[in-house]
Amino acid sequence: MIFDAHTHVQFPAYDNDRDAVISRARTAEVKMIAVGTQVSTSKLAIELAKKYPNEVWAVVGYHPNHADSLDSTTLTTSGWYHDKNEQADSEPEVFDVDTFRELAKNEQVVAIGECGLDYFRLATGEKRQVESVKEKQKKIFLEQVKIATEVNKPLMIHCRSSKGTDDAYEDLLNVLKGAGRDLKKVLHFYAGGSQVTKKFIDEGYYFTFGGVITFARDYDEIIKMIPMDRIMLETDAPYVSPMSRRGSRNEPSFIVEVAVKLSELKGLSIEETIEVTNNNVNKVFFS
Repeated sequence: MIFDAHTHVQFPAYDNDRDAVISRARTAEVKMIAVGTQVSTSKLAIELAKKYPNEVWAVVGYHPNHADSLDSTTLTTSGWYHDKNEQADSEPEVFDVDTFRELAKNEQVVAIGECGLDYFRLATGEKRQVESVKEKQKKIFLEQVKIATEVNKPLMIHCRSSKGTDDAYEDLLNVLKGAGRDLKKVLHFYAGGSQVTKKFIDEGYYFTFGGVITFARDYDEIIKMIPMDRIMLETDAPYVSPMSRRGSRNEPSFIVEVAVKLSELKGLSIEETIEVTNNNVNKVFFS
């Protein structure tokens, strides 16, 4: 059995064949954590976890890209980042902390997220606008950190820096030094440099890696640097399929290829890699 620690099988990308996708995961002995990015996808993750109680668990949260257009005072929406894989139409959702607080109490929910900071799309904006968006993201993120603290569940963190920098990662460290310090924290689709990685390791963070490691060598040294007892496998499906499936929609059953590559990079057998990464998932989300 393999755990896919971060997938989005509740997204509309699977509306036509979701049961078949989960059936293929079952055949491949893959269990999964379906991660929300807003109210609608968080609710769908919970519904899917209820339908497949021994195969799917849910994470609920508000993605930082959706915070880009929020008024920093009222947290109301004036625009919306729309990804057709995530949301069939472009109707925005206003961040409502009380709604997420209630969703977080569901027994199917094992973490809060994906939430965090994303500066990747901000590089071309005017400085004042960029700083305003960063503050909005931090405010939304901290609201979700409070929820995680209240329900004592880990954080599933999305963090993406400006190209060629670790700016969002450094800000994340600073933000969480003052809040949520005792929470378990998972950095999904990790892509930080060696210096900031050392800081995260020292602070007790966990890391997930997916299909990108099967075709990009940029992650090799960082993966070798991180202790195995801090690493989990993910697909981030429907995004970033592994090498053999590049250009096609990703799905949880493809995680086996990620496990094989991770075992090569860490010098372990595939059996050892699966055992350790599964233990890490159980330690973070189920204990």
